[in-house]
Amino acid sequence: MATCGAGKTEVLFSAIKTALLAGKRICLATPRTDVVLELSPRLKKAFPKIDVAALYGGSAERHKSSQLIISTTHQLFRFIEAFDVIIVDEVDAFPYSADDSLQYAVNKAKKSSAATIYLTATPSKRMQRLYRSGKLKAVTIPARYHRQPIPVPEMKWCGNWRKRFLEKKMPPVISRWVSERLLKNIPFLLFFPSVQVLEQVIPLFQTLSPNLKIVHSQHPERKERVLALRKGEVPGLLTTTILERGVTIERLEVAVIGSEHEVFSESALVQIAGRVGRSLAHPCGTITFFHYGKSKAMIEAIHHIRMMNEAALKRGLLDA
Repeated sequence: MATCGAGKTEVLFSAIKTALLAGKRICLATPRTDVVLELSPRLKKAFPKIDVAALYGGSAERHKSSQLIISTTHQLFRFIEAFDVIIVDEVDAFPYSADDSLQYAVNKAKKSSAATIYLTATPSKRMQRLYRSGKLKAVTIPARYHRQPIPVPEMKWCGNWRKRFLEKKMPPVISRWVSERLLKNIPFLLFFPSVQVLEQVIPLFQTLSPNLKIVHSQHPERKERVLALRKGEVPGLLTTTILERGVTIERLEVAVIGSEHEVFSESALVQIAGRVGRSLAHPCGTITFFHYGKSKAMIEAIHHIRMMNEAALKRGLLDA
C-alpha cells in the first residue's frame, strides 16, 4: 500500500528491470484506460530499449506481442498463462474490484508460477483483513517521493447545492473558489456526483469561463480534454469520479461539489485528494470538500490522509 503520489509505478522499475533481464514476460494491468494512457509514456521512457505495448479498447497496439505490456484488465481475457509477473495497479478501483470476471481474467492470464503484485493507495476492507491475518504480505509507503506531506482537504459548507443549481444559481462559496483559480491561472478539477448534475451545471459554470469543459466515462472527447487541461489549453474540467485516479497535472487544485453524496466513498475522496501536490516543483495545493452536511466518508478520508502523514513523519520520510 502506498499513498497517492508516492511514485508507486516508479518503485516497481527496479523489479521490472530485474524481471526483464531474466527474460520474464511482465504485465502491468489497471482497471481504467485513463491510467494506461497516463502510465504508458512513463514505462516507455524508463525502458527505451524494450518494445512496450499499451493495450486498451481501440488501441492500435492491442494485437502487439511484447515482453512488457501495460493493459486494462478487460484486455487480459485474451491471454492464457502468458505472464511470469503480473502487477495489478489500483486493485481497489471500479470495475475490477466489483467484477469477479475481471479478477478471473487476471488469474487466467498469469502462469501458475507467476509473481503477483497488487498496488493501491486505498486497500479494500478485505485486503486489510488478509494483511492482518498474515495471508497477504504488504509493504506500506506512507510518503510521496518528494518528501512533502500530502495536502489535507478542508471542508466547506455550501448550503443546499442541489436546490441552488436547480434554480440556475451557484453557491457563492463555490463561485469564489472557481473565480480565484481562474484569476491566478491555476488548473483545477471540479468533481460532481453524477453526469446528470454535470450536464445541468456546465452552462452556469461557463458564465465564469466559456472554456470550462465537462468529462465523464462516456464522453467522446474525454482523453482530448484531459490532455487539453494538462497543456493549459482549458482552465479547468468539471468531472465525475472517472478522473479520481491516474491523472497527474502540474499545479492542479481540486474541489468536490456535494462531497456528502454517497458516490463519494472514503477511498474515492482519498483518491480525489491525491490528485493535488504530486510534483516536486509544486508539492502543495488545496483540496476542498463543498458539502451540505458532513458525511462519515469525508471525515474518514481526512483521517486517512492525516494518519499517512503522521506515519511518514515517524519514519523520517518527510522533510517538512
